[in-house]
Amino acid sequence: MAGPTNPPGGSGKDESINFDDPLYVHPSDNATTTIVTVKLTGNENFRIWRSSMSRALKARNKLGFVDGTFRKNNVETNKESKWERANVVVCSWLLSSISDSIYASHAYSDNAQEIWENLFETYNKADGSVVFNVHQRINSLKQNGLSVSDYFNKLDTLWNEFDGLTSVTECTCEAAVKLNDHSKLMKLMQFLSGLDESYNQVKSHICSWIHFLMLKLFFQ
Repeated sequence: MAGPTNPPGGSGKDESINFDDPLYVHPSDNATTTIVTVKLTGNENFRIWRSSMSRALKARNKLGFVDGTFRKNNVETNKESKWERANVVVCSWLLSSISDSIYASHAYSDNAQEIWENLFETYNKADGSVVFNVHQRINSLKQNGLSVSDYFNKLDTLWNEFDGLTSVTECTCEAAVKLNDHSKLMKLMQFLSGLDESYNQVKSHICSWIHFLMLKLFFQ
């Protein structure tokens, strides 16, 4: 007697599995999986860590477990155990991505949203010394033989970190546009000032039209 056959084009796997369901956990995404390379160490890298973790969770359709959009009371009673399993996995991902000193304060937490919110409340602070340190590193960074691309990438990383620490309320008014243009000019001059002497001729050429741009910006 012939055994059961798969339907045309079928794989023989359970077709009822919904890979877009937040409750679905891929076999490779278990509780011991490391989903980000950045470890949270404190105020100084919280925004970078949060951004990296948010992307990683969103890619796995698990962001709802931490931002409150997919809570246990959102699922049917017969799926609550699946929610609990997925929640524990997300908890493990969060806890495995923080330093040992921070881990101790959250080791017994069993709700991913609570861990996420507690970390936000504790470390989403622009400590003055941190802001000063980043600003100082920006001002002291020089090319010193690096390739232009490597030098720019280092400077751009510091700029992004500084902008994250000193971010202001978003605005789309005309003044905000001019302020953004001014910020870009300041960054360009910062970049040029750190280039090696071998680029002096290039710097001189660029600076000749920076002056024109600044006049245009402030007297429009």
